[in-house]
Amino acid sequence: MMLVKGTAEIEEGVLPDPQLFADMAKYNDELAKAGVLISLDGLRSSADGARISFSQGNASVTNGPFPNPTELVSGFWIIRVTSKEEAIGWAQRVPFKDGVIEIRQIQEISDFPEEIQKAAGNEPLR
Repeated sequence: MMLVKGTAEIEEGVLPDPQLFADMAKYNDELAKAGVLISLDGLRSSADGARISFSQGNASVTNGPFPNPTELVSGFWIIRVTSKEEAIGWAQRVPFKDGVIEIRQIQEISDFPEEIQKAAGNEPLR
């Protein structure tokens, strides 16, 4: 997964230059044509969001906006590639002038030990 880190501009609702939208559409098309794109989307400002925190089994809700925009996620791509290096290669091609993309591997149930897979209701994959 390629996570787009937030910026103060995104949190303030400042829209990017229309050329960036065109460049992003072209980039997204390249991902799709290469057969690696699974999903993508942008996220609205944290002002429209909420956080649910748990402590000793109790849930509490904090409505946005949240501080530290660079610690927030403002969008994502889910891609299926064969290595971290391939994901880095795709991330380096994103047509940003400024910004940060974090790459994280999605953890699948088969990544867990057998007892965890069984507890989750899955038969272990061998």
